[in-house]
Amino acid sequence: MFTGLVEEMGRVERIQRTGESALLYIRGYRTGRSLRKSDSIAVNGVCLTVISRRKSVFTLQAVEETLRKTNLGAVSAGDRVNLERPVMVGNRFGGHFVLGHVDAVGRVLRLHKRQRSWFIWISIPPGFRKFLIPVGSVAVNGVSLTVAALSKSQFAVSVIPYTWNVTTFKHLKEGDRVNIEFDMLGKYVLNASKGGSS
Repeated sequence: MFTGLVEEMGRVERIQRTGESALLYIRGYRTGRSLRKSDSIAVNGVCLTVISRRKSVFTLQAVEETLRKTNLGAVSAGDRVNLERPVMVGNRFGGHFVLGHVDAVGRVLRLHKRQRSWFIWISIPPGFRKFLIPVGSVAVNGVSLTVAALSKSQFAVSVIPYTWNVTTFKHLKEGDRVNIEFDMLGKYVLNASKGGSS
């Protein structure tokens, strides 16, 4: 369980392709040194398992399903990624409930610099509009955000300067693919209202 409050930007040091899966070697100066084998960590909002660690570099395996359904299939050595360790029992819980289970991949449509924030429009893949509501929660690349605007095929989030500077948002460009995880509570409510048929 995560909160969508990114702890640091990590760096992809190396990618080792093994068939249709990949080993990701990621450096996290703040998070990496505390990780142990079998720990979970969210990378761009994707929950992965640590299989080894040496100093601040830890290794994760992303299998075919993960590479196909998230933007991790497109990362390269040198890319920055958002990192968050799981929430600890007893800590304050900011953000919202984030599982690290990406629902869809959208594309950045527009980046608009405002006086004190950035407004980002992101495409909604077909069939996922029902999971978004105005001022509802959504995780984009693992960052807990509020839906600031919404249309049939896209939504927008407003990003404050602090979040912009400590996450990979400042590296985003129009056309980039981003991982989207819709609000877990909303998904359960929608499923229950349909009698579990969705």
